[in-house]
Amino acid sequence: MAIMLGAVCLAVLLGYASGCGQPAVPPLLDTRVVGGEDALAHSWPWQISLQYNRSGEWRHTCGGTLIGSSWVLTAAHCISFSQTYRVVLGKQDLSVEDEPGSLAVGVEKLIVHEKWNSFLILNDIALIKLDQEVKETETIQPACLPPAGLTLENNYPCYVTGWGRLQTNGPLPDILQQALLPVVDHQTCSKRDWWGSTVKTTMVCAGGDGIVSGCNGDSGGPLNCQRDGLWEVDGIVSFGSGWSCNLAKKPTVFTRVSAYIDWINEKVSEN
Repeated sequence: MAIMLGAVCLAVLLGYASGCGQPAVPPLLDTRVVGGEDALAHSWPWQISLQYNRSGEWRHTCGGTLIGSSWVLTAAHCISFSQTYRVVLGKQDLSVEDEPGSLAVGVEKLIVHEKWNSFLILNDIALIKLDQEVKETETIQPACLPPAGLTLENNYPCYVTGWGRLQTNGPLPDILQQALLPVVDHQTCSKRDWWGSTVKTTMVCAGGDGIVSGCNGDSGGPLNCQRDGLWEVDGIVSFGSGWSCNLAKKPTVFTRVSAYIDWINEKVSEN
């Protein structure tokens, strides 16, 4: 019952209006596609593009997830306090500046986990507070947060989304991509010939079949998993194999969001 109450309190704090995890345009989930595919426009309405300003030009650097009217979840390694950022919501095609249904919003505050360790890649989680509340539309809606402590079983079907490279050293796509990445349980992922002791219980692995994975540019974006008819952000893209994006037994590793619900609750309450 405590988890239920916590979820309700957090939903109120985050400013949910009509719920979460229910896209107006349901995603097309084709499990037969190898290597990912273009996502149906606006079927992942919580996906954001985190962009930094370089010489007056905005450039995509990471993904992220809208979890409330003014809150975005991303990876700590995506944040540099020397940069100026904006968050673009409702985006499908990065090459179109004024895309219908999209909205560019400034950043009020960047909150990186106090125990973020870039060497060991621990606590790779950050919150972005937007400088204005964002109204829900058909193209902009929040994802749900999972219950605290939730662990998904091996092979649970989830989807990674983002504008990351399609293959190692490949081109960056303009169109939002999606790919089926089944969960790999901790017991398997922490085997010596997989990720070994690098993977902690605060992380979740997905993929690792040597065909589909997250890649450069997907960082910070969501691992989207559907439970009880609602889409949750169960992971934040954290790291993969540095020398290849599609290695067998080297699944994409995500920060496990359910391990940080108390932290998210605390930071939202304080800010």
